[in-house]
Amino acid sequence: MAMWKNDDEMFALMKEKLYTPVVGDILDQMGYKHQFLPASIRPLAAQVPTAPYILPGETEDKRLRLAGYACTVLENDVFEYPEEKPFGYMTEALDDLKPNEVYVATGAHNSALWGELLTATAKARGAVGAVLDGFSRDTPQVLSQNFPVFCRATWAQDSSIRTYVFDYRCTIEIGQVTIHDGDLVFGDIDGVLIIPKEIKDEVLEKALVKAAGEKKVRKAIEGGMSATQAFAEFGIL
Repeated sequence: MAMWKNDDEMFALMKEKLYTPVVGDILDQMGYKHQFLPASIRPLAAQVPTAPYILPGETEDKRLRLAGYACTVLENDVFEYPEEKPFGYMTEALDDLKPNEVYVATGAHNSALWGELLTATAKARGAVGAVLDGFSRDTPQVLSQNFPVFCRATWAQDSSIRTYVFDYRCTIEIGQVTIHDGDLVFGDIDGVLIIPKEIKDEVLEKALVKAAGEKKVRKAIEGGMSATQAFAEFGIL
């Protein structure tokens, strides 16, 4: 039986109790050995100074962790202004975001894929983050919205004449990972991984057990136990 009653409880548990290394370890053990996105995709808030950009009154910095269901977006580079449909289906993809979803985009690399107004739209739809196989811009305005954005770097070059969204809620690939719409996305300061939706419950339950076990191992080591003894007793290191 699952340790949570609904998605909100599941995502809260993930953000409170789990971290990408322990979830990645479980995926490895289950034979899913290629679930981490490229190491260069990191929290925007870890790439630049953030202190000046948090709004007064915010009680929690939400910018370094994300957990949600993937809304996949496929883009491509274009080399002239698409007059009939600027941005392609970007606005449709944004407007289709649901609560607890993460906008996950790839395919275009000649402009920023994210910015201030996309952040505002995603938040208004109840989305919980964005993961970009590319760049973000409007950095102060994005950071001030206290919304987790994971990207490769910042770059101001505009997408309107360079990028076209030609499909969404489709299968995409980022680095070594194939991502299906509705897969689980989990990210923190150590990176972003994808949990296939059909195994998410098993992965999370095992990861919660392992995370609790790691706390016991650390306590034992801090109490004088050797690493060799700890691994022999707990099977965790």
